[in-house]
Amino acid sequence: MATIATDTVHHRIVSHQDWIAARKEFLKKEKEFTRQRDEISRLRRELPWEKVEKLYEFEGPAGKVPLAGLFGNAASSSSITSCSAGLERGCPSCSYLADHSTR
Repeated sequence: MATIATDTVHHRIVSHQDWIAARKEFLKKEKEFTRQRDEISRLRRELPWEKVEKLYEFEGPAGKVPLAGLFGNAASSSSITSCSAGLERGCPSCSYLADHSTR
């Protein structure tokens, strides 16, 4: 069930010229945020990879299958692994990203 906000926000009413000036100031902040987000994304991509040494096996139609063979030949280019961060279930953030992956 959707909720409707009952608090009314009162905005200042300004001339077009003043709105353009305020919008340009806000745009500077948006651009800076975009640059910071791009830098964070770049740093994330540069994080080292962890070597997987544990043998993960899954129950498939033909019996037990190792992680590397779970998806056949597509595994090397389209598999997504995520952290469990010591949780009983998958990491919510990693699960969200995997759920919304377009690849």
